[in-house]
Amino acid sequence: MREGDEDREGDAVPASGTDSAASETAATGVPATRRNRLRSAGLWGAIGGFAFLVAAQGYLLTGGSFPFGYAWLFGLAAVVVAAAGTLAYLTEHRIARRGAKRRT
Repeated sequence: MREGDEDREGDAVPASGTDSAASETAATGVPATRRNRLRSAGLWGAIGGFAFLVAAQGYLLTGGSFPFGYAWLFGLAAVVVAAAGTLAYLTEHRIARRGAKRRT
């Protein structure tokens, strides 16, 4: 392999003209290890929490009001983070398996 033929993770990138099995392995993405699934679920939880806070801020900017203060709003956002992260962790393997079925 030539110098500079490595991707971000440090794994070797298959050279052009290699067999299709190696390119299929590279096309499937990162292996679904526990650490990667936890990281993915945490990121989806953060996305859910921030989306909730953006929606709440939009509601407040359009003239709405909440019957509770900002501390409760951030507490509710933490609940959304936990729920979204848990849901992402529990369903990720099912979605990945379904996508693999459709590719074949």
